[in-house]
Amino acid sequence: MKHVTVLIIGMLLLVLGAQGAIRLLTDHDNAGLLAWLPGGFATRLAGFALAVVLGALLAGWGSKKAKQSGRGR
Repeated sequence: MKHVTVLIIGMLLLVLGAQGAIRLLTDHDNAGLLAWLPGGFATRLAGFALAVVLGALLAGWGSKKAKQSGRGR
């Protein structure tokens, strides 16, 4: 169950990061969830990119471990 939870968290980070990055690229003034982050456009875009990479890594690891434990097919 722990690995499935990590998989879900990773997928959420991936989706939120990608959605935020696309929103920021189309409208530079709409920072979304990272509006609180100081530093401007580049810092916020890097934050969203970090969320995408971290989400993909977590989802991949969680999926692999869930399959090994027999929870995924």
